[in-house]
Amino acid sequence: MEETPESNKKPEENTEEIKEEKEVQQESEPVEEKIEEPVKEEVSEEKEIVEEPAGEPKEADVEEESEKPIEEEKPVEEPKKEAKPEEKKAPPKPKKEHDKDFKYIVRIANTDIDGEKTVIYGLASIKGIGLHMANLVVDATGIKKYDKIGDLDDKKIEILQQAVDSITNDAPYWMMNHRKDLETGKDIHLIGSEIDMKLRDEINMLKKIRSYRGIRHERGLPVRGQRTRANNRKGLALGVSKKRTPGQ
Repeated sequence: MEETPESNKKPEENTEEIKEEKEVQQESEPVEEKIEEPVKEEVSEEKEIVEEPAGEPKEADVEEESEKPIEEEKPVEEPKKEAKPEEKKAPPKPKKEHDKDFKYIVRIANTDIDGEKTVIYGLASIKGIGLHMANLVVDATGIKKYDKIGDLDDKKIEILQQAVDSITNDAPYWMMNHRKDLETGKDIHLIGSEIDMKLRDEINMLKKIRSYRGIRHERGLPVRGQRTRANNRKGLALGVSKKRTPGQ
């Protein structure tokens, strides 16, 4: 085999090296471009952020805002409700001015009567006198029924007192409140504290004679025949007990 001269081998080796260098350069160039481009963008963004940081107003903006007047928030107007028509109330009756001699409290039959009341209703406030009996008393005296009892003179009040004391003699028997008295057997009319005293004395007398009514009063049981099985029960409530069988 003939040997090739060295001059021929060298250019071949040089060509191969040149090709390899070019390929390496071609491969390296796009990579560098790809890497450099995003880096430049990031740097530019950082510069922008540094130049104008978000959230911090400039001095000029601050001065403009300070010069502007602060506007007050206007309250929100609520919708007005339709006002209901007010009901007209009757004006209170003006009170009549009383004279100097007006008596605000009148005492008849050991009871205090309001002077603002009329004569007939003032007498009816006494214990033992109703409207019928008061009407009879006023008719007997001749005093006006619907005059205020506080406007009456002392003489008229004395006349009323005498008429109230003499009811037993003037009133018919069927208007009396205590007929057939146990002691006297007469029909009498009791007024005021006389009613309570007479009732207490009669109950004590029934207890002493040991009558049925007196015993019922002593035991606190109904006197006039009322039942006690369902009503007027006293003491502890007892439940229903079942009968026991001998085996239990």
